[in-house]
Amino acid sequence: MENAKLNPMGTKPMFPLVMSMALPAMMSMLVQALYNIVDSYFVAKVSEDALTAVSLVFPVQNLLIAVAIGTGVGLNSLISRRLGEGRLDDARAAAAHGLLLAVFNWLLFAVIGLFASRPFISAFTANAAVVEMGVQYMSIVCAASLGICMEGCIEKTLQATGNMIYPMISQMLGAVTNIILDPVFIFGLGGVPKMGVAGAAIATVLGQILAMFFLFFVLAFREKVLRIDLRRFKFHGGIVRDIYAVGFPSIVMQSIGSLMTVGMNAILIRFTETAVAFFGVYFKLQSFVFMPVFGLNQGVMPVIGYNYGARQRHRVTSAVKVGCSIAVCIMAAGTVLFWAVPAQLLSIFNASETMLAIGVPALRTISTCFVAAALGILFSTAFQALGHGFNSLLISVLRQLVILLPAAFLLSRVGLNAVWFAFPIAELFALAASIVLYLRLYKQVICPLGQEGGAAAE
Repeated sequence: MENAKLNPMGTKPMFPLVMSMALPAMMSMLVQALYNIVDSYFVAKVSEDALTAVSLVFPVQNLLIAVAIGTGVGLNSLISRRLGEGRLDDARAAAAHGLLLAVFNWLLFAVIGLFASRPFISAFTANAAVVEMGVQYMSIVCAASLGICMEGCIEKTLQATGNMIYPMISQMLGAVTNIILDPVFIFGLGGVPKMGVAGAAIATVLGQILAMFFLFFVLAFREKVLRIDLRRFKFHGGIVRDIYAVGFPSIVMQSIGSLMTVGMNAILIRFTETAVAFFGVYFKLQSFVFMPVFGLNQGVMPVIGYNYGARQRHRVTSAVKVGCSIAVCIMAAGTVLFWAVPAQLLSIFNASETMLAIGVPALRTISTCFVAAALGILFSTAFQALGHGFNSLLISVLRQLVILLPAAFLLSRVGLNAVWFAFPIAELFALAASIVLYLRLYKQVICPLGQEGGAAAE
């Protein structure tokens, strides 16, 4: 408990603490969102077929990110709790195991990229141009995924210690590199051959690899709390189990998003390939609203985890309240944006008249669920930080599989515009379930904590 009295995460007033922890991550996430938009902007310049191809690969790319970040979330939760408990050696051991798990994740996706790309893309379309571009993009981003796998683990390790600046720099470094290299490799500038969609994939992985090397340097020469000595490394299955007790539900939770996208693509492509292309564009646009909230999560999670480990009840609940308030403000602003200028947003991607006819009402309908989604996201973060990742998994399954896809399928019988109402329906049901689970967790886990630090939480 003495450690909690010395660490700002255990003493600093909550709103300034959350903002100081979250702002760097939110800034880096905004840059990531900008990269998502710029990347699709350049791909759309190639052709609508190119945009459709990248949209079809998006679920696999999202699955890759889910595994990388989900493993990191498990690390973050375990390390922050161990630090709050004063168990520094155990925190360092967890960080070392994270590097090993990152290599394993990369090998898994390299195999997927080399052998499963063509069967996956061909399952959705017979358009030869879309298939070839999709195979090129998927093969490259999977086979060269070591950068994102390592980046996800090291970034979350540093954030667990309260270090938010270096992870912010690494994400911005990777995203800016990607943005700069996109037109170079896609259109063939400065003597570089014109590579189209393959060039977009190469720019993506080069940005990730550069970010990985930067984080390796930070971990080796700048990190003071979690010094890792791989020469003394000893594998412990219990540490891996503890990491994935939170990390695996997080991976599955984010992977469900990939399954949802695959299912939605299967529903939408029955109307037109343009609907699939729009759905890919929507995810790029909504990332500009959701990414800052995900950055907020990165600041809130270690605060909740640390104070839970230090048994400071009031600071745990205060962090949840502050996080929810900020997230709602961000999502409310996003809702206004999507309602006010949907056509202008779609025009960024050279939207055809058909895409505008599909996309304008769709953006307005889907955005009605943003505020509910904000609260659901923060509750899921609280579940993970407290070591109850299964609750997050349950909510995600409910939102994206149990409710969303069946609702979308049924509404597709009415028409394409009706499909988009599945999103607010699913979010409202998921929010209600999140509130019930949080109240139960509050009674069972948070209330029994001690009263220390209550004044500091105010």
